[in-house]
Amino acid sequence: MIRVLLADDHGLVREGLRAILAKGADIEVAAEAANGDEVLALARKEEFDVALLDLSMPGLSGIALIKRLKIERPKLRILVLSMHGEAQYAARALKAGASGYLTKDSAASQLLGAIRKIAAGGVQISEAAAAQLIGTAQDESPHEKLSDREYEVLRRIVAGGTVTDIADALNLSVKTISTHKARILQKLNVGGTAELVRYAIEHGLADDKA
Repeated sequence: MIRVLLADDHGLVREGLRAILAKGADIEVAAEAANGDEVLALARKEEFDVALLDLSMPGLSGIALIKRLKIERPKLRILVLSMHGEAQYAARALKAGASGYLTKDSAASQLLGAIRKIAAGGVQISEAAAAQLIGTAQDESPHEKLSDREYEVLRRIVAGGTVTDIADALNLSVKTISTHKARILQKLNVGGTAELVRYAIEHGLADDKA
């Protein structure tokens, strides 16, 4: 039996995913989490074969959460299920230690197959993300030069978070977040938050989750 840790901050999404996974006789949703802190607490307490993670959750999430999980549970296989098909998210997730990346519009059968493949030691990535990764390798965009932390701050700014909100969520000082924001604006050559949001929308980086 493949024990899955299911993590998404939306209860309805978890309910839908739980229903899909219940169709796999060899797959069991052993625990659920609504944020990164809960994910870490459960991973420390129990053994899971696969962590099915949303990329955007309150508190510790995204690339930082993947890296932390791989440090604390090196053998845990991680499958990211995200609304983002943009190559940059997939590339960073895999580099951080994820074993797979699927977009939320993937078919139910594809999700079940991905969990089985990852649990067996394989790697899974959606065709759309794979195609974009190939294109990205050929033509690097400015946002691909951002560090993982800068990228996380970018996501949260675009989702509507203030500098104070982001500092609290990431357990960093307001000054540190302000410094990250300044570097992001410089690297992307934009003049402020409004231009940053426009850049994110134009490049498919906008996240509709606050």
